[in-house]
Amino acid sequence: MRFLKGMCCVQLLVVYLKEKPVVEDCEKENMADNDSHSEFLASAVDAARKAGEVDLVTETDKACEDLIFNHLKQLYPTHKFIGEETTAAFGATELTDEPTWIVDPLDGTTNFVHGFPFVCVSIGLTIRKIPTVGVVYNPILNELFTGIRGKGAFLNGNPIKVSSKTELISSLLVHEAGTKRDNLTVDAFTKRVNSLLFKVRSLRMTGSSALNLCGIACGRLDIYFQYGFGGAWDVAGGAVIVREAGGVVYDPSGADFDITSQRVAASNPSLKDALLDVLRQIE
Repeated sequence: MRFLKGMCCVQLLVVYLKEKPVVEDCEKENMADNDSHSEFLASAVDAARKAGEVDLVTETDKACEDLIFNHLKQLYPTHKFIGEETTAAFGATELTDEPTWIVDPLDGTTNFVHGFPFVCVSIGLTIRKIPTVGVVYNPILNELFTGIRGKGAFLNGNPIKVSSKTELISSLLVHEAGTKRDNLTVDAFTKRVNSLLFKVRSLRMTGSSALNLCGIACGRLDIYFQYGFGGAWDVAGGAVIVREAGGVVYDPSGADFDITSQRVAASNPSLKDALLDVLRQIE
């Protein structure tokens, strides 16, 4: 994993963008029509380019986050900003109805350390607390997922859609153990896994919430749910992409998805009720 050792995630995104522009034909048409959401998507890409103007090899995730935010703040000074590194340093920022950029400069930190190629930068924009624009990029696999509310979802510029599975037993489930290792959390996790393994085709754990959502969006994965992930930055971008690919994002209890709750489930519409029934039985 030569790239992992030599470059930070945002810098890799910049290199990719210089070789393969993010704004494909449909995005360019939207920009020509002065669609504001498409402009927001392009601005997220520009923020990554701005980050590439300095040497990020030895910079921290916080510095990468700052570079993205500083560029976006110049373009949208009235917008709000929430980031994983900023939250860790200064505490949680309340999500309001104002346009808010939510950034994870490196989702899949443990993967990054071990050279496991499920690493991404995630940028999401919420408007009235609704995920509206999403960019998730895996620099190791050169896969860029984008989505704009009402405009569809794309992988490297090509339209994507969720899987057509209708039964759990034929579905590929992705679930995460999380970072907590107290007995209560571990016992709850193993209980869920022990039950679900008899009801699905197989189980995966990738270590990246954002990429799990993108896996649902492009049909590689069929069902995803997780409790207790890091924060809104893990799901803000991916939630848009899943919905625009024809999927549904919801709380594992069946309630509406709350981006601030640290609880998420996603699937195609046909599998939602089946998953919820199983989770209710387990809980």
